[in-house]
Amino acid sequence: MPGDHLNGTGTKTVTPAGRLRALLSENKTLVMPCCYDGITARLVEDGGFPLTFMTGFGVSASRGFPDAQLVSFGEMLSSATTIVAALRKGTPCIADGDTGYGNAVNVKRTVRGYAQVGMAGVMIEDQVAPKRCGHTRVKAVVGFDEALARVRAACDARDEIRSAGLYGGNDICVMARTDANNALDFEEALRRCRAFREAGADITFLEAPKSIEEMKRYCEEVEGPKLANMVEGGKTPVLPPSELQKMGYSIAAYPVSLLSASIGAMRGALEKIHKGEKLEEGKDILPFSDVCRQVGFEDYWEEEARYKTEK
Repeated sequence: MPGDHLNGTGTKTVTPAGRLRALLSENKTLVMPCCYDGITARLVEDGGFPLTFMTGFGVSASRGFPDAQLVSFGEMLSSATTIVAALRKGTPCIADGDTGYGNAVNVKRTVRGYAQVGMAGVMIEDQVAPKRCGHTRVKAVVGFDEALARVRAACDARDEIRSAGLYGGNDICVMARTDANNALDFEEALRRCRAFREAGADITFLEAPKSIEEMKRYCEEVEGPKLANMVEGGKTPVLPPSELQKMGYSIAAYPVSLLSASIGAMRGALEKIHKGEKLEEGKDILPFSDVCRQVGFEDYWEEEARYKTEK
């Protein structure tokens, strides 16, 4: 099946995309906190979540920018490489491919780049460049034909990678996103999602439905796996995974939860430091031993001891 690859011993190994497809085939809503660097990726994985997503909002914020396509593809690819390396248990991660960084040919290069570094999937959207966060101010989307061309190019790149056995046999899934619900109207957003699915997208993503009724209609009228974007304080009702599963969503994404929580915690710590107050372990900060464990020192010591030689 797609995502299986014969290794050097002749046995099958499952690629990141294969693991993602297997998860999607379980027909349940997958809870997906989003990451933006090595430590957030590892926290998601260690928390027992089945998959994660490299959010452009978070990657931009980690570099001191808003999510307005101020971060280049090269910078995003560098973050993707870091995240894949940090996921020690093989948790599949989907990359934020934004608009594909140009025309349809650029879209194909974006897909290939993420497949090459080991991402399980890539999201391509229909905003006009420079794109911005879907829950901020009104945006513009490209025309229907151009939007569809982006998705077709992404799917062609996926199929070419698969048929040629490129990148160590790695495959990649395509998530196609539309922001037409904000820029145009809900009917156009539905039309685009249906067309994206027909073009071969593995997952569709109708960004920012404004009501439970819109969420239900999307699930009823568009086939295949679908993503719900749970942005706290955003435009879409934030519902529990159990409700999203009843509607028919395959993935519940939490794109800013970790970033928001970390900013709040860091602000609190900085305020105390500024006042000359002591930070309390277990309340303001983690015990230092927990920090060392989370970043991997215990594994490092174990590996070091394994290869220690007598002098």
